[in-house]
Amino acid sequence: MEQRVALITGGARGIGREIALTLAEKGWAIATCYRSSEADANSLLTLLKERGTTAMTVQADVSDPAAASSLVDKVQSEMGRIDALINSAGPYHRVPLMEETVDGWLSMFDNNLHPVFYLSKAVAPGMTERKWGRIVNFSMANADQQIGQPAITAHYIAKAGVLILTRSLAKILAPHNVTVNAISPGFIDSGSAPLEEMSRMIKNIPAGYVGSTSDAASVACFLLSDEARYVNGTNIHLSGAWGV
Repeated sequence: MEQRVALITGGARGIGREIALTLAEKGWAIATCYRSSEADANSLLTLLKERGTTAMTVQADVSDPAAASSLVDKVQSEMGRIDALINSAGPYHRVPLMEETVDGWLSMFDNNLHPVFYLSKAVAPGMTERKWGRIVNFSMANADQQIGQPAITAHYIAKAGVLILTRSLAKILAPHNVTVNAISPGFIDSGSAPLEEMSRMIKNIPAGYVGSTSDAASVACFLLSDEARYVNGTNIHLSGAWGV
């Protein structure tokens, strides 16, 4: 069997980086993209190649539909295929809703929801032609509850939209042996927030501790495996029972 290829957005740091390293250990070829974290992307590329896997990294702003399409074309041209797409890019900012700007509002959708559509649409033809594919999207714990979120409203709505898009894509692509699932992290020590700040939230986490990027990578690897062939359209909470 040909070496499977994974494209990971937001792969230079945090959860995406851990998924890339874990998949490389399992024999996958890895393509990652980054917007501005060039040093992190290059260090990851070095680590991947040290593991003996085929790897590449591309600077791309996937909030731009043309750039997202170009990224997919480049990876497929250089690596021959894309078997798995992991949409792990997802920045957010915390701003009271009545103080949010129009640009800030739109940026949350441009960076969290729209790229999932652009990239999934671009990789789907190759997956359906080969009759095998995996798409994993990252939402957030409690996005399925649709509760009020006065400080991260746009980000929260975008992540709820990711769940709807995930289920819609799953129904469309399931006849072609392509699965589309979501992972919804709670508090994960990914480097995006100070560990001290997250540690203060431990009292709210039933499991009693903050999750790690390796926890996320383990779930992603399962969803990408042949063992998960009948898991489609689901949303896996990765939160130690927080937000459920």
